[in-house]
Amino acid sequence: MDTRGSAANGGLRLTPFRGLRYVPERVGSLAAVTSPPYDVVVRPDGVHHLQSADPYNIVRLILPQAATSEARHRQAADTLRSWLAEGVLAADTEPALYVYEQRKGDLLQRGLIGALELSTPAEGIVLPHEDVIPHVVEDRASLMRTTAANLDPLLLTYRGNGTATGATAVIERTVLRAPLLSTTTEDGMSHRLWSVTDPAALAEVADDLGRHQALIADGHHRWATYLRLREEHPPGPWNYGLVLLIDTARYPLQVRAIHRLLNHLPVADALRLLGDAFRVRTVEGPLPAALDALATAARDGNAFVLAGDGRFHLVDRPSPDLVARTVPADRPDAWRALDATVLHATLIDHVWRVPDTPEGITYIHDAQAVVEQAERRGGTAVLMHPVREDVVRDLARQGVTMPRKSTSFGPKPATGLVLRSLDVD
Repeated sequence: MDTRGSAANGGLRLTPFRGLRYVPERVGSLAAVTSPPYDVVVRPDGVHHLQSADPYNIVRLILPQAATSEARHRQAADTLRSWLAEGVLAADTEPALYVYEQRKGDLLQRGLIGALELSTPAEGIVLPHEDVIPHVVEDRASLMRTTAANLDPLLLTYRGNGTATGATAVIERTVLRAPLLSTTTEDGMSHRLWSVTDPAALAEVADDLGRHQALIADGHHRWATYLRLREEHPPGPWNYGLVLLIDTARYPLQVRAIHRLLNHLPVADALRLLGDAFRVRTVEGPLPAALDALATAARDGNAFVLAGDGRFHLVDRPSPDLVARTVPADRPDAWRALDATVLHATLIDHVWRVPDTPEGITYIHDAQAVVEQAERRGGTAVLMHPVREDVVRDLARQGVTMPRKSTSFGPKPATGLVLRSLDVD
């Protein structure tokens, strides 16, 4: 690979790499060795379920289980080395970009997996839209440093012109061929992967992507990890990170909310502390009905649903004076109006005074899971309404980051279909 510096050309530079992939004959099935991204597998029973699916499930690398972080990361490195020695994982013979397709019902997503040259937010090539949690970055950095591998691709988006030209044309020609692999995971999502090695096709992709900037849709902590590790190493493979790039003009993503679990705040206390700062109403269940009520209320302003006591409480219409006092005034109006901004600045920090630590708040993607855990722990689930992608992108272009864990773009790429070894690369 070329060394650091070409990102200064002003656009995306996605380069081929020799992907590490499971050898199908050595595993039960490709579906059985995949996993959702590490931060979606939040429950111990989820880790156990994946471990039980196949002895070579990728969760043993992305979420190793041991008493200390150092032991976990060393275990992951030893496991990766063992799987390579056993021939469970093997590197492709030549560098490639990989066309990746996900399909479920009417949903179709296609993009390119490659090693993207790293750039800082100030360069305006890859735009973050959320803050990160320092201890998570440190944990991911230690894992990546110890394994010398990018174990899962970040999800990045860019906006093409909506036609089958450039990189999109390469993708849509490639999917007419037989794929390298095809599998369907237990969630009903089908996954297919192709390699692109033809120099003319790679040049077509490079010319197109070099005119675009990207938004980090999922993977802020891993992108921050990439940048940290780049500074620790001389120019070379660590100047690049594994990503999946999606043209959302051609293949729009879904945008979902990430919910909060306030572990030590019972619902009764949360409601009592609200006083008259917000309007509070009990809404009918079950959960889908409560989420519908939230969506309706969110059209008119900030709104949340609190759960955990067997009922659903719609919280909306915050006091304008309270919001004005508690939300920082030095940001754009669009940022100040975000649900996540008001939730954290006004409710979590000021009204409830819950510390934003792993002990205080758990971030959970699935609404049913966060409600169940709130009921089990005696805490409060805060159900959120998703933010539109155009709002996210506009703020990112202004260099304004949203509160962390504000959005969940999807579908997310399955982990385990293609890995990147920094040693091989």
